[in-house]
Amino acid sequence: MRGKIQSARGVAIRKSMFVGGAALWCLAAATPCSAQTAAVEETEIDDETEENNAIIVTGVRETIETSNAIKREENAIVDALSSNDIGDLPALSIGEAIQTITGATSHQEKGGATEISLRGLGSFLSATTFNGREASNGSGDRAVNFNQFPSELVNGIKIYKSQQANLVEGGVSGTIELGTLRPLDYGKRSIQLEAKANYNPYQDKITGEGAWGWRGTISYVDQFKLGGLGEIGIALGFQRNAVNNPEETYAASSTWVACNPTLPVAGNCTEVTRAQGNAGTPFVLVPNSITFRQITEQDTRDAFMGSVQWQPNDRIDVNLDLQYSNRDYREDRHDLNLSETRYQLRNIVYDDQHRLISMSGLTSLEANGTVLDRNEEYIGGGGNISWKASDRLTLSTDISYSQTKRTTLQRSTRLRTDPFDIDNVRTPLNNQRVPYTYDASGGYAAVITLDPRFAVDNWALYSDDARLRRDLEFKQDRIFAARVDAAYEVDGGFLKRFEIGGRYSHRRYENINDLVEITQDTRTVDRDVNLACRRAFPQQDYLADAPAQSITHWATFDTLCQFQGYLGTLDPGANDDLRAVDNADVTEKVWAGYAMATYQGSIGNLPIRGNFGVRAVQTDLRSIGLRSGLDVVTNSDGSIRLVENGDFDSQVLTNSYFRLLPSINANFELTPKLIARVAGYRGMSRPGPSDLAAGRTITLEDGTAFTSISDAIGEIVADGSPSLKPIMSWNGDLSLEWYPNRDTILAGTFFYKRFVGGFVPVLIDEQFEIDEQDVTVPVTQRTNSDEQSRVIGFDVTLSNRFSWLPKPLDGLGAKLSYSYADVGFKNYDIRLGDVLDPESGLVTPGIIPPAGLSGSSKHVASAQLYYQIGGLSLSGVYTYRSSYYQDFVGGNSQLRFVRPSNLINLRASYNINRNVSLRFEALNIFNDPKVTDMPVYGSSRQYHFYGPKYFIGARIRL
Repeated sequence: MRGKIQSARGVAIRKSMFVGGAALWCLAAATPCSAQTAAVEETEIDDETEENNAIIVTGVRETIETSNAIKREENAIVDALSSNDIGDLPALSIGEAIQTITGATSHQEKGGATEISLRGLGSFLSATTFNGREASNGSGDRAVNFNQFPSELVNGIKIYKSQQANLVEGGVSGTIELGTLRPLDYGKRSIQLEAKANYNPYQDKITGEGAWGWRGTISYVDQFKLGGLGEIGIALGFQRNAVNNPEETYAASSTWVACNPTLPVAGNCTEVTRAQGNAGTPFVLVPNSITFRQITEQDTRDAFMGSVQWQPNDRIDVNLDLQYSNRDYREDRHDLNLSETRYQLRNIVYDDQHRLISMSGLTSLEANGTVLDRNEEYIGGGGNISWKASDRLTLSTDISYSQTKRTTLQRSTRLRTDPFDIDNVRTPLNNQRVPYTYDASGGYAAVITLDPRFAVDNWALYSDDARLRRDLEFKQDRIFAARVDAAYEVDGGFLKRFEIGGRYSHRRYENINDLVEITQDTRTVDRDVNLACRRAFPQQDYLADAPAQSITHWATFDTLCQFQGYLGTLDPGANDDLRAVDNADVTEKVWAGYAMATYQGSIGNLPIRGNFGVRAVQTDLRSIGLRSGLDVVTNSDGSIRLVENGDFDSQVLTNSYFRLLPSINANFELTPKLIARVAGYRGMSRPGPSDLAAGRTITLEDGTAFTSISDAIGEIVADGSPSLKPIMSWNGDLSLEWYPNRDTILAGTFFYKRFVGGFVPVLIDEQFEIDEQDVTVPVTQRTNSDEQSRVIGFDVTLSNRFSWLPKPLDGLGAKLSYSYADVGFKNYDIRLGDVLDPESGLVTPGIIPPAGLSGSSKHVASAQLYYQIGGLSLSGVYTYRSSYYQDFVGGNSQLRFVRPSNLINLRASYNINRNVSLRFEALNIFNDPKVTDMPVYGSSRQYHFYGPKYFIGARIRL
């Protein structure tokens, strides 16, 4: 029967909230919430339905209630997002769903949430498991691209913020556990179909492209009696996602130079060294090039998740599961490239942080085109058998495999300016280089102005240095793992359960790069292809949402038409020899064992529960790399020069380390509704596989006459550092959680992490054999520093349904979360930061400040407001992330910073009846751009505009 909720009025607001001066509604509601707890738990409201005298809560409220219940019952400090029904997580992707969890935030790529950072710390410091198993990755790091997995096929997410010994190691900041449905535990039949249409306004600006895409999901869950063979359940889910992700961007190069602004030069600016900069030589930070890029994209993803659960009797539980995702997308890029932005600089203005404000100079211009095709395939799964050998002893085993393959094929063309146009007529400037001005005084969007005599959209002016490139990159990450566990229940006493277990994993990461480059300098051929492949600029209102920009269009060409015109084929194929210096082949073997005890009892009259244990981990690494083969050529005057011979020398580097990871979790039930938690543990996070590559890139000095081999070598840079050790931390957490009723939580956690280490560039002498001569040359690479680093922070969660308001406002509810992390961690710029001499221990100071921990944001916040009444559910989610340093995958690059993000997503649904509901989602409704800086914060490097996205559709449940 439908009951009535007693209302409580006239409750005074006690204090203001920590964000934006909003009222602390939960504390304001504390008296009515606590006074009416029993009434609320025994009655229904309009968004509930009665079935067999059971109260069913649905929608956002049900998700929050379920998540609060999971958090309350865990022994560790956990935040969760869970729904009793498949397809009810409040987001389009797992990444977007996780962003609503306290302290979790994402890195945005292509307008969607990808890698997840916990408590403001970098994604590489967290671990991700799928049904308790480590997941592979296609980027070369250990973060998982959560955009690959549709939220409709996952029904549970847990974030372990404190560790316990039976968790797979690898999460200093936390462990993200994704869970798929176990059909027998689900306990009912479900057939569900959902279809959504996607509208992208930015795609509507593309000539000849449709703005609509679609997303369809189907799932089936059922259980069957097998007579003497027990019960079996199956859960199957499939999704096709066919959308578009257009992008407008401006980008400076990934290499920035410290230029001396006081020395006029005929060519590129004079670079300032670390020693010169520290001695007082003035310098300004200038990029090597600048690019305007227009992108049209097509994106298709298929995803499947399936599981089978078989229970032949009440002692054996067998689970098999499989996850599959295949994503294909194509980018058609058109670039206007200012390729020489350090040439003949003058009128330079910069600030006291050496950030460039304005300048003028000369640059070649390029009309570049790229067609990028990428396929990323993920397959994972395994089998688990649990056997209750006796009333007290349970044995289990699990075998799993996870594999990600990513293949990226880029076909690119370049046409450059020249004193003569394509018809061999002198241009108005009579020069390859075009005068330009750079003005960043107005903010992140630097305004580039070209000499008005140069018609940027005149195809004929791009007439020289034709170049075609075929760039193939293949990445494969494979993990095979097996584990065994035993749990023994104890009757009576303080200790309730003992667990021991072991795990073995074998991970192999491979990266193959192949580059084919073809140049063409026959003007008649250039002219024929130029005329045949001209295309109008493919977009209207380019960068219309950015601050005023003078360049809004330029001459563009059909890239594949150029390949066909120059080569007679759309794809010239790969090289016969796929060896390359930047290839990687890394093997990681891990043996781990743990012992953990769970306890429950009381200290006096204070109930206490928790666990303690230790995990032992042995890691063995093997990395195979290549370095260029060089020949020594003796000149007629007795001097020498080095030339590449096209061959390679291989090398094998190894590393191993052993770590113990103790942990303890204690939970004190201060009252039936108030829980205090204390946790202490040691965490580890390994470097990403691509960081462990053993390739060496050799750059030769300019010139052709040298007295020795070492003099002829300008620089050797390591593509990775196999000697890198994991980041280790000692951690402490203190949490207080209040649960006045099932809809309400007020929780706060203080956390402390102490690191020994950081990453610092280092010059290490390595011996090379060059043309049968041994030579010792310093190699620039990253190593672990001995610096002490620490993280101090806290997170807060407030969640409440306003049941104390009069109808119909009692359908309102909100959830607020905030996380603060102060990180004392240093990453140094590879070119301009501190550099360590490992033999002397001396550090040469850099000339720009270091960055913090990669992916570390000091402030992370989210706010969710929802309203449910009857079959109507409305919600809005705001997420904020303060600025952070984002390392390039593979490291050994300059510092890159991402400016703060402010995203607002909306979601609505209406249940027409028990079987049919209508749904609507809007993402990034205010078109928040992604802005990055380099190599110091505030020195604008790049900005992206993706535009909002809208989804509308229906779901049918049978």
